[in-house]
Amino acid sequence: MFMSPDHTHACGRFAPSPTGPLHAGSLLTALGSWLFARHSGGQWRVRIEDLDPPREVPGAARMQLDTLAAFGLHPDGEVVYQSSRHALYQAALERLLATGQAFECHCSRRALAATGGIHRGCVTTQRRPDPAIRLRVPDGCMIVFEDAVHGRIAQRIDQHVGDFVLRRSDGLWAYQLAVVVDDAAQGITQVVRGADLLDSTPRQILLQQALGLPTPAYAHLPLVLDANGRKLSKSDAAHPVETHAPLRALARLWQWLGQPPLALAGMRTPQDFLRAAREAFQPARVPRWLPASACAPHNTNAITPA
Repeated sequence: MFMSPDHTHACGRFAPSPTGPLHAGSLLTALGSWLFARHSGGQWRVRIEDLDPPREVPGAARMQLDTLAAFGLHPDGEVVYQSSRHALYQAALERLLATGQAFECHCSRRALAATGGIHRGCVTTQRRPDPAIRLRVPDGCMIVFEDAVHGRIAQRIDQHVGDFVLRRSDGLWAYQLAVVVDDAAQGITQVVRGADLLDSTPRQILLQQALGLPTPAYAHLPLVLDANGRKLSKSDAAHPVETHAPLRALARLWQWLGQPPLALAGMRTPQDFLRAAREAFQPARVPRWLPASACAPHNTNAITPA
């Protein structure tokens, strides 16, 4: 069963950023995370990751929640908004600073250009009024974990990313810190999300270790790409999800998750589909990548407009 060994009850989550309406790729993640959580007999929560005001679209969070509801995806418990949780992030940051695991950094991106942006020691002596805060990554730091879809993943964090940012120089919280703190605070035991975040997972595991927090189980789902091979969220083809034919859209997403066809005859509501999907879901069938043909325009029209 897909469950962290540190927990007896499974709890998954879907955590969109309110930068626009949900598209096919984000809905695939929502359904996939729901299926993994329900397959484990656990709860499914929704968290709105609204920590980057310049990128947020007014009303997007409400639209996203309405879309989830239209597809029968209702969270257990209240929806959590990261913008209301600054005190939790500050407390975690202060713990890391107090133990010397985090430090002020006055280096600019330009100053780190010679190292490809990888910080292994400050390269400037000029102090800035708005320093970033970084995690001090030990030399030789290797993180290894088992992903339920991609198998064994290993990363030398010191060589791959270096000392990474926890709070940006503009005062905004970095994703890595916020997501680790929130997953622990919400009792999340399984993190199911897109494969574009696979590279971030070793950093988050290192932070969990530094803060003494449990490490969830991880599964990274295949990405939905446009015709040029770009992630749909970064593409002009990322149309909002159409909700007028939810059963047809859910069937397409189910296929993208590598699952055998479900008999749609007799199904009238998304809840009918989800009940059958919960019983039939086979996590081992989820593919690492979607073939180009699956993401072709004629295959996404069932979810997004032409």
